[in-house]
Amino acid sequence: MAKNRKQRAGKGLKSSYPYYLANRPVAANTDLDVLDKYSGTRATRVALADGAAVRKAIVAGYQARDAMAAFPPDARRDVLEHCVRRFTERFDELALALCIEAGKPIRDARGEVTRLIDTFRIAAGEATRSGGEVVELQISPRTRGYRGMVKRVPVGLCGFITPFNFPLNLVAHKVAPAIAAGCPFVLKPSEKTPIGALIIGEILAETDLPKGAFSILACSNEDAAQLVEDERVALLSFTGGLVGWDLKARAGRKKVTLELGGNAACIVDDDPGASLDHVVERLVFGAYYQSGQSCISVQRIYAHTAVYERLRKKLKAAVAQLRMGDPREESTFIGPMIDEKAAQRIEAWIAAARKGGAKRLAGGEREGNMVPATLLENVPHGSDLYRKEAFAPVALIEPFDDFEQALDRVNDSDFGLQAGVFTGRLEHAMRAWDRLEVGGVIVGDVPSFRVDNMPYGGVKQSGLGREGVRYAMDDMTEQRLLVIRDPVG
Repeated sequence: MAKNRKQRAGKGLKSSYPYYLANRPVAANTDLDVLDKYSGTRATRVALADGAAVRKAIVAGYQARDAMAAFPPDARRDVLEHCVRRFTERFDELALALCIEAGKPIRDARGEVTRLIDTFRIAAGEATRSGGEVVELQISPRTRGYRGMVKRVPVGLCGFITPFNFPLNLVAHKVAPAIAAGCPFVLKPSEKTPIGALIIGEILAETDLPKGAFSILACSNEDAAQLVEDERVALLSFTGGLVGWDLKARAGRKKVTLELGGNAACIVDDDPGASLDHVVERLVFGAYYQSGQSCISVQRIYAHTAVYERLRKKLKAAVAQLRMGDPREESTFIGPMIDEKAAQRIEAWIAAARKGGAKRLAGGEREGNMVPATLLENVPHGSDLYRKEAFAPVALIEPFDDFEQALDRVNDSDFGLQAGVFTGRLEHAMRAWDRLEVGGVIVGDVPSFRVDNMPYGGVKQSGLGREGVRYAMDDMTEQRLLVIRDPVG
């Protein structure tokens, strides 16, 4: 396989890409190599911004605050609708870029482009909706004759940092609400997967956004520290690992929103509310799509003893049939992990769990950054594979006897992003909603379910704040109160 992988270089991308500084492309260099994650060869080169470029972007964005705030809501809508049209026209190009730079199987890549379009379309609709309200102030004789009104105003310059696993949609969930809210922004995409963000920049550059409204810069983490520490940045939105808590501590007085991952669990009750074949289909999707490299990938499966053996048998067979290979091929379900270091880490976690007594039901040996879909049972509760975020094509399964016990096991985690519950009992669904310490409870499906207009985010180590266009816009705006005293009487 290794030889064939080398022969499939990252064809389909431009030979190089600029970064975007104050709305304009800058081909300063070609210092950043972007690899085809399947072949391991260089796919393209990207201009790498230095600290001086990041400073210029912050200055330009700060100076664009008034212009962006004054940019009319219908004009913001038009910019977002232009993006929707251009993303649709460049659909195949965007999907192929994801397939190459992220190693995302082509079917998953197309799904992400669809979500990119959805997110910008939702933002276009929100751009012209008023976020204000009338406040009744006449609550006592002292306040008679006073009227109160509140409107939402842009918070100012936003700094965005995004990871490698959703190079389009995680960018979209920061960029689209910022434009709709009237906020300039500086975005640092992952150095491993910058192409999708730069194509978005190319399309934004076609619009009449005010000068300085956006900068998209591939840069080092050290140079990106300015987005965290510079007081001119009013809001920092970070999606990534637990280092986000350190960034929050360094961010000073700015608003901070964090999405830091999880080790999502899914309960299968004695009455799952659906056929076991359907449950297995959804569990396979949730645990193994895009090689498990999702913050809400199914990692822990808890099945009632009444269905455990049947579910275990069906799930084992389904996982063993998943095809691993070239992400460009339609039949591929498991593509490469982002790099060999990530694959080596999960290989070590699996080995440690097996040494501690875990049994591997499905899976195989790692080859480079390719890890077969793996299912284990009897995983020790103190192991890394149980307690930490796997971010890999690996899931564990174990039985439970009592629904309350299952809820306790889901909560036995430092994370709390989303959880799934397959149950046909309304009281169990409501009990899960009451008790589970997560940002979202998904009944009748896996925790990997997400629609781009819903509030999305976690508790505990999973972060703070919510994504979903309208909810992100709440963070990107502030309330401004107007009080008027009636001069008559």
